[in-house]
Amino acid sequence: MIDLILTPLGYDIFLRSLLAVTMVGAVCAVVGTYVVLKGLAFIGDAISHAAFPGVVAAYILGGSYFVGAAIAAVSTAIATRYITRRGDLRADTSIGVLFAGMFALGIFLFSTIRGYVGDLFAFLVGNVLAISPTDLVALVVLATTTLVIVAILWKELLYATFDPLGAAASGLKVEALEYLFLGLVAMTIVVSLQAVGIILVVAMLVTPPAAAQLLTVRFGRLVGLAVVISVASSVLGLYLSFWLDVASGATIVLTQTVVFLLALFLGPRHGLLARRPATEPVPVPK
Repeated sequence: MIDLILTPLGYDIFLRSLLAVTMVGAVCAVVGTYVVLKGLAFIGDAISHAAFPGVVAAYILGGSYFVGAAIAAVSTAIATRYITRRGDLRADTSIGVLFAGMFALGIFLFSTIRGYVGDLFAFLVGNVLAISPTDLVALVVLATTTLVIVAILWKELLYATFDPLGAAASGLKVEALEYLFLGLVAMTIVVSLQAVGIILVVAMLVTPPAAAQLLTVRFGRLVGLAVVISVASSVLGLYLSFWLDVASGATIVLTQTVVFLLALFLGPRHGLLARRPATEPVPVPK
């Protein structure tokens, strides 16, 4: 058993991947907690797909994948909010339009490339074991920047999440915070692309906070549990992908899904460990 844990650590590529999934797990859990509380899971899926044309454009121009993805994702996130307000539309309508348009642009650019494009395919399904030292540095910088911004503004973001009208009345610039939050979601998705890919990134963002929400209702504990669940399941998923020689993104997300199901069926709030009333409640007459 010890050999199964220590043997992968003898490979530099695994050590880089281990650091990468740890950072990705932490930043996804922190930002994802706000996403879950705001009920914005769909926007994570939309922004992740919107990052695809940025990745393809970076490949064509010979630039950094992370820079290309960041430009496309952040631009789409900000445009979603702007179009929603400018056109007086529902947020899901704006998201649907931009999500489809940006992903179509990515497919169009992808179709112009002749020859082998395996590196781009990895961004669709995820392959953190292929991360390079340069990519790792970019990932750590982006993840650290995102976590620092959230740490500085966590009270303001929390206030604007639960009571936007009250936050605005107290003097907070709720609109600016909304744009900032969407930018943070976009950056988190960019950080996660190499680990789990465009297709699965929304699960990385939503599943650990959702599992934590089944275990506690206090915000501080919720964030802490989400980070523990996300990092632990990411590390375990990475080991599984190494041992089984399968896609890392799939094993990470499946591990997180199993944890969510365990929290659902065995957790103290809704599962088998939940406290049940000794007797059926007596109906109150109207």
